[in-house]
Parts: sequence; C-alpha cells; structure tokens
Amino acid sequence: MTAQNPLVSLVYSSSATHPFGDDQLAELLTVSRSRNSARDITGMLLYRRGEFVQILEGARSDVESLMATIGRDPRHRDIRVLLEEPLHDRRFAEWTMGYQSLAAAEPAMAEGYRDSFDDLRVGDHDMIGRAIMELTLWFRVRESVG
Repeated sequence: MTAQNPLVSLVYSSSATHPFGDDQLAELLTVSRSRNSARDITGMLLYRRGEFVQILEGARSDVESLMATIGRDPRHRDIRVLLEEPLHDRRFAEWTMGYQSLAAAEPAMAEGYRDSFDDLRVGDHDMIGRAIMELTLWFRVRESVG
C-alpha cells in the first residue's frame, strides 16, 4: 500500500433482496473469493436470515471500487457502511473471503450465537465498533478451531 492508497478496513451491512440458500451462498463465495484474490482484498462474510455483514480489507481504491460494485448488485439493498478505518496489518490476511453461517440448532445456543445484526444498525459509533470487534473475534476463533 502507498500513502496515496493506504490499507483500509471497511465494514458494511446489507439486506438480501431474496433469501440465499446454501447453493447460492456457495456460488457467491466462489466468485467473491476469486475476484477478491485478483484485487488483493481479504475479509469475512457473515450471513443470517437475509442479512449480510462483511468486512473488506485492502487498498482504499480497491475497497472503494468493490463497494461501488456491491452498491449496484441487485441482490443487495439497504447497504450501510458501518465502519471504515485505516489498517497497519490485515486481520484476515489468509482469507480472500472467510465465511461463517450464523445458523443455530436452538435459539438458546452457546455464547457467541447472534440472533440478528440489529446492534450493528443502531447505536453510536463506539457501540457499533465494539459489536464489529466481537464478531471479528468470534469469527477468528471459530476459524482457528475449525
């Protein structure tokens, strides 16, 4: 990265215009991973009941270009950038698009289970930042164990 094009992390949420099944999510991930690898973008994707939360890391111009593409994607609506910040080091350097399904067998599942992303859509910047960091930590721990 350069001073003119620094490394950034951008977190956004969106709603799917229609529910995604496992096959549709697998196809989305295959295409996203290939394109992200070509752009040197890393990150993670979470999907739950028609809602997406995604963290993108890369050069500012590449992340902005990808967000413009996502903004035109008819599968998304209500796209909201929740957080954008400079990075010194990538948090997801190994993943062109890490993914976790947030489905649980029972609503009262173990610690870390999230019923929704509502806390990411409301509240102040600090509260949103804490919720995103908790999601990031949860994801990284699950990936390292899996």
